Amino acid sequence: GAVCDDGLTELQVNTAVAELVMRGVEGAGLEAVQLEEWDPRLTGFRGLALISIHADSCQPINETATGYKITTALDTAVPDRSQRLVACMADRYGRATGMRFHPNSVTLDMTEYHSFYEIHSQTPAAIIEVGFLFLDRGFLTRNPDLAARGIVEGLLCYVNNEPAALPVEGPPG
Repeated sequence: GAVCDDGLTELQVNTAVAELVMRGVEGAGLEAVQLEEWDPRLTGFRGLALISIHADSCQPINETATGYKITTALDTAVPDRSQRLVACMADRYGRATGMRFHPNSVTLDMTEYHSFYEIHSQTPAAIIEVGFLFLDRGFLTRNPDLAARGIVEGLLCYVNNEPAALPVEGPPG
C-alpha cells in the first residue's frame, strides 16, 4: 500500500477501519473474517460478501482527488448481487461519512482486483477506497469510526435487502 512522505501508511489507515468494521459486523450478529491482501484463505473463500478496504494515494493529484469510490469486478458470476452490494456500500458510506462519491476515478486495478478472482465465484465482492490519503487524510486518521460505520451499514443494507441506489458524483471538496 501507499506510504506517505511523513510515514503514514495505507496499511495503518485500512487496519484501523477494518478492525472497527469487524466489531460492527460482529455486533450486528454476523460472522466476520478479516483477511490480509495475499491471504491464502482467499482461495475459494465463500461468504455473504467480500469487502476489500483500501485508501487512495498520498500524492497530491489535483483538487478533485477527494472522496470515496467503490466497485466490483468487471467480470463476475453474480453481477446482480455484486452491483447491489456496491450500491448499498456507496449509498451508506456516503451517508455515514458525508464524503464525495468519486466513481469516475475507478481504475482497472480496482475492477480487476486479484482477490475478486481468487474467491468462490458465487461470493459477491466489492473494493472500496475509503478516501484519498492526501486530501482526506484528516478525516481518515481522525474518523475511522465513521468510515467503518459506512462500510458496516452498507453491508447490512445488502444483507437485509434494503433499498439503495448509487449516488451521483458529488462536487469537489
